[in-house]
Amino acid sequence: MEGLKLEQQHGKARVRVGRIWKQPAGTHHFVEWNVSISLISNCITAYTRGDNSDIVATDTMKNTVYVKAKECKEQLSVEDFAIILGKHFTSFYQQVTAAIIKIVEKPWERIYVHGQPHEHGFKLGSVRHTTEVMIKKSGEVQVISGLEGLTLLKTTKSGFEGFIRDKYTILPDTRERMLATEVTASWRYPFHALASIPAKKSYFMERYIEVKGLLMDSFFGPPKDGVYSPSVQSTLYHMANAILVRFPDIASVQLKLPNIHFLPVKLSSRDNPVVVEFEDDVFLPTDEPHGTIEATLDRISSKM
Repeated sequence: MEGLKLEQQHGKARVRVGRIWKQPAGTHHFVEWNVSISLISNCITAYTRGDNSDIVATDTMKNTVYVKAKECKEQLSVEDFAIILGKHFTSFYQQVTAAIIKIVEKPWERIYVHGQPHEHGFKLGSVRHTTEVMIKKSGEVQVISGLEGLTLLKTTKSGFEGFIRDKYTILPDTRERMLATEVTASWRYPFHALASIPAKKSYFMERYIEVKGLLMDSFFGPPKDGVYSPSVQSTLYHMANAILVRFPDIASVQLKLPNIHFLPVKLSSRDNPVVVEFEDDVFLPTDEPHGTIEATLDRISSKM
């Protein structure tokens, strides 16, 4: 196509799959995944000539998800399943040069009855485990893990002061406020080839659990005294930096921390400026509008 350049990809989105693994002793393990597939392939003639002979049908991609889920005889992480799908599409189809697999795991959690784990009972939690894996036919790989919906709140040890003030500013400085957010996080592993991914079966799941725990520890601080937050920006950096310090196998971290406001209630009227004297103990919860704070923290590669 003289004078033109076409970049394209096609795939199947929102393929929902549930998978149960039944152990001989009676315990069941259950996951629910929402899978999206995007293939980069040499099928230009489908666009320019109406020739579909090089297209992998998106319905075939959907069916592949269910077949590959069936073939997984043991419980595995979303990252491991994404890698399995990516390897299949790039090796099975000659014209496919790369596959991008995104998966969101619905947070089903085992229930406990009278302190005992139920063998086949689950409840829906709130924190979703996510991944995005790109695999190229050459074996080059990029793995990104993450989480969504981690809602955190502390009732003190937060402030905001010394910011720019102009004629539109009415927000007062404070060293005492509530801090609430719903964390969206993603972290990229340094692996560049399939062969460099750790062979340990539980590697990605263990790292996910550890990162989630460290995000909460960094946000709240020690149980007794906590940690003071001078801004959401400062807390975000503290959380991201803690991950890179603790885990050398993570190359970068992206965090999104919306500032979900709890506004101190103040009741007043024209005749009575103070109806009730509140002392930062009754609040109006509101999530619209809210502040948006996000940043990415990367390791600086050595030039040696």
